[in-house]
Amino acid sequence: MRWNTRQTRIEEELNEVRIDPVLEVALKDFRLSVHAWSEAAMNRPRKPIHSAVHVTWRLAVSWALGCLLAAGSVGGGLYERHHRQELARQAAAEQSRQRQMAAEAAAVTAHEQNGAASTREQDEQLLAEVDSDVSREVPSAMEPLAQLMEETGNK
Repeated sequence: MRWNTRQTRIEEELNEVRIDPVLEVALKDFRLSVHAWSEAAMNRPRKPIHSAVHVTWRLAVSWALGCLLAAGSVGGGLYERHHRQELARQAAAEQSRQRQMAAEAAAVTAHEQNGAASTREQDEQLLAEVDSDVSREVPSAMEPLAQLMEETGNK
């Protein structure tokens, strides 16, 4: 309705001021062409505007993937650090075990050197006892041969 009141008001002003009829026709044609253009612009088909939902989802997915990438990078770094610490702990335990074994071996060697003489004497005495218990001077089946040997050995 407003448009109509303006239109009538403009027409009333034009009627009051009587201007050149050629100018008046040119202004009316201009006004009609402007109205036709605006009417055509309002009735033309338009493309739908992208909804904010697609943009929101895209933004949310990109943030989620970015966070996942950052968390994976940090997690991988922490895992690598833990793995290196674990390897260092195992290496330290292995070194301490080797040191302990070397100390035990040194202690055993020292003990063996101190007790080697007494152990040798004990071993020789044991072997002599076993030898005397197990062996006889000459077996009975071999006695004639032993006598023969003695006779040839003396001569």
